[in-house]
Amino acid sequence: MRRRNNSFKNILTLMILSIIVAIGAFIYFSPIFEKKKPTVSFLNNGYWNAKDKLNIKLEDESGIKSYKISFKVNDANIEVQNKVLESKQNKLSIDINSIKLDQNVKTIKLAVEAYDNSMWNLFRGNTTYKEFTLNIDRKRPLARVITNSYNIKRGGSAAVVVEVKDENLKEKYITFNDTYKFELIPYLKEGFYAAIIAWPVEVEFDQFDVVNLVAIDKANNVTVSKVPLYIKDLKIKNDKLKISDNFINKVSIPVLQKSDMEIPSSNDEIFIKQNRFLRAKNVSTIRDESIKNMSKEMINNFSINPFRRLSGSKTFAGFAEKREYFYEGQKIDEAWHLGMDWASIKRAPVKISNGGTVIFNNYLGIYGNTAIIDHKLGLQTLYAHTSKLNVQKGDEVRKDDNIANTGSTGAVFGDHLHFGVLVQGIEVNPIEWMDKSWIKTRILDILSEAKQEIRRSK
Repeated sequence: MRRRNNSFKNILTLMILSIIVAIGAFIYFSPIFEKKKPTVSFLNNGYWNAKDKLNIKLEDESGIKSYKISFKVNDANIEVQNKVLESKQNKLSIDINSIKLDQNVKTIKLAVEAYDNSMWNLFRGNTTYKEFTLNIDRKRPLARVITNSYNIKRGGSAAVVVEVKDENLKEKYITFNDTYKFELIPYLKEGFYAAIIAWPVEVEFDQFDVVNLVAIDKANNVTVSKVPLYIKDLKIKNDKLKISDNFINKVSIPVLQKSDMEIPSSNDEIFIKQNRFLRAKNVSTIRDESIKNMSKEMINNFSINPFRRLSGSKTFAGFAEKREYFYEGQKIDEAWHLGMDWASIKRAPVKISNGGTVIFNNYLGIYGNTAIIDHKLGLQTLYAHTSKLNVQKGDEVRKDDNIANTGSTGAVFGDHLHFGVLVQGIEVNPIEWMDKSWIKTRILDILSEAKQEIRRSK
């Protein structure tokens, strides 16, 4: 009898233990008892202008059950949202409107408390509580134009000198038509900046809208000041060019192959891929490399010599030629020629007119072997189709240095130099930069005039 009773007790004990273990395992591993706390995300840099909406994101595997959001201002607690959700939501985006604050309040805290639908923690679920400190900044940045070039021509350049100040400054730049951005370079003293800007030639005369100085602080206060400019149009030369099978086979295909691009099946598609898509890729590289590698150090003095034509050369193509390409009598593409093509003898030495820093030195698709030299203030020059480059990236070069030899690399047949002037990677009219009077009146005099005012400032 005793043995039976002991055996029964052992079995009962084992069953109870098994049930307890099973219940424990179910609680531990079941999704309804998940133990992860809700995630609270607040994308903010710690500054707020007390006007813009704030956004909180909540996320949880079992779903958000409820949340509470409040502001802590000095010793007061201001509740702005307190909500129990009717349906399960794993992700939630919550906008928080602005509140009225006393002008003397400089710092507040945003408190967020979130509860999930888990049965964990004795069916109370998981809770996350977070506080975020916000520095209140209602003051817009100071952003004013000190002086700028009198006018700008389509495809051309202009100089601008500005003052931008804010204790929490985040961004500052000049925009053309709210599309193209130009970085500002520190000039003479803290808070003062200069830039050369460009009017991209593809933006037509009647499409010119506005050039603005923009300053934004960390609290997203924005100041926009117009740069006053008179505008002039540029006479565009239109060319019609016939594309032959010989050019496609001997130029387009090798250029695409060397650029690691697949070759289409038909000749017209081959040319379009080289002339449109590879060109766009190469232009993007020029822009990116120019902005990334240009000098952004403070400028105290800036001078530039007029750029000279390749010695003993003739001009075979100019700036702002709009080309239409025809294959077997049908127009298949078009493109801008944005530089000067100069040709003299084969492998002619390329001597530079101004010193600077080599910021690019590589094979570049349709441009062939290409070098870009930075002359500071966002001004660069480009030398393309060369047979040989005598410089390396990072080299400091001086006026009259022989940096390359002309050639026919890239998407061309004959030996020549493509010379381009860049403003932060955008090709502009080289004729302006070959004119000593234009450089003086439109660039150097503007910088000099601003220098006097900056030196007088406290």
